[in-house]
Amino acid sequence: PRVCVVGSGPAGFYTAQHILKHHGGAQVDIYEKLPVPFGLVRFGVAPDHPEVKNVINTFTQTARSERCAYYGNVTVGRDITVPELQQAYHAVVLSYGAEDNRVLGIPGENLSGVYSARAFVGWYNGLPENRDLKPDLSCETALILGHGNVALDIARILLSPLQLLRKTDITDSSLAALACSKVKRVWLVGRRGPLQVAFTIKELREMINLPGARAVLDPADFTGLENTVKDAPRPRKRLTELMIKTALEKPVEKPVKVQATAGQAAAPREWGLKFQRSPQEVLPTPDGRRARGIRMALTRLEGSGDSARAIPTGDVEELECGLVLSSIGYRSLPLDPAVPFDTQRGVIPNSSGRVEGVPGLYCSGWVKRGPTGVIITTMNDSFDTAQSVLEDLQGGVLDMSPSREGFGAVESILRSRGVRPVSFSDWEKIDAAEVARGKAAGKPREKIVDPAEMLRLIGH
Repeated sequence: PRVCVVGSGPAGFYTAQHILKHHGGAQVDIYEKLPVPFGLVRFGVAPDHPEVKNVINTFTQTARSERCAYYGNVTVGRDITVPELQQAYHAVVLSYGAEDNRVLGIPGENLSGVYSARAFVGWYNGLPENRDLKPDLSCETALILGHGNVALDIARILLSPLQLLRKTDITDSSLAALACSKVKRVWLVGRRGPLQVAFTIKELREMINLPGARAVLDPADFTGLENTVKDAPRPRKRLTELMIKTALEKPVEKPVKVQATAGQAAAPREWGLKFQRSPQEVLPTPDGRRARGIRMALTRLEGSGDSARAIPTGDVEELECGLVLSSIGYRSLPLDPAVPFDTQRGVIPNSSGRVEGVPGLYCSGWVKRGPTGVIITTMNDSFDTAQSVLEDLQGGVLDMSPSREGFGAVESILRSRGVRPVSFSDWEKIDAAEVARGKAAGKPREKIVDPAEMLRLIGH
């Protein structure tokens, strides 16, 4: 059987890995729109979390298997359609993730100084489409809307000492911009309360222990929570206890002597969590061009636990900030008119990864279940889809009688459209160049951010 996977992030690679492992004869081709593989492992994981990127080693082993091939620089839905892939393969799995972000839908959202978390993360991680973002970091206060791990990642990158970031694979240009940044205070704002935050304890602890930055949590936000959280699941209980402990700790006073000598430079950077506030409007500067602050509706919670809803109370509050980052979630987009898509939920309708009403078509990862969870969640989800493909291959659900040509058929279509795919060994040349450039700068790698430069490097 010839199987093709669209998307080379964790969902695509884990799906391919599982099929290759459990079917001794399957041939899997992976298509990716960028020249370079690995999706959000390369472009989403924070530069100062290199251990999370170790899964790349497993993915590389999969790509080097003789029954697997990688074709980068091919945009499915434009360079080749899904029906054309279905003609060439016995099964097609869509694992292309979530390439858009949810919008706030409030006035002022398009002012200068307002960015999506997705674009900001893409900028410091070298995602080609965000390489020219040039975020304005000339203000003292930044506000991040959202209480997830991505929001904490951004806060950490904004407040980290430069010497920590210099040793990571953060891009050269974003490092230069952060070196000139005036941001010294970051607020993370959420519509709901401390019991509904979506970040995990590891990320919170890292933020609390960040050198040169002080946590500002209001003890009043946590009144009575110790009792409420007694019977909560252990991860939620530990997370809440850590927030309470941090809120109640007295800040360590620095000796006056030191402060006087160091002048204003000693003023620590700080960050804090604000709860039960929902953004209403980004407020413009007098010339109407830039963000100068944000108006928020104060909310009260109805219900409890994860299902609690934030209801505006009628009171509002304004907060000054020159940088607004919206971290309220990613969103999948439809890829091809031939593929059913639920625009409401931003997913392809499916059961166990089988696309509804289209035999032989499957999906895995965020486009299957929505943009939530970490790499391990995606792994399990992709194994589940791969299992569906294997069952359908073994149970005779898929029509195996016609010999499908796989890439042979696709290659001639691509050639006729002037598209030249990038192979995995091409990627390894780009990889080697990045590592060499990084070595010269004392970093694990210096990412190439321009696809044209990547293609020149491999002689395309």
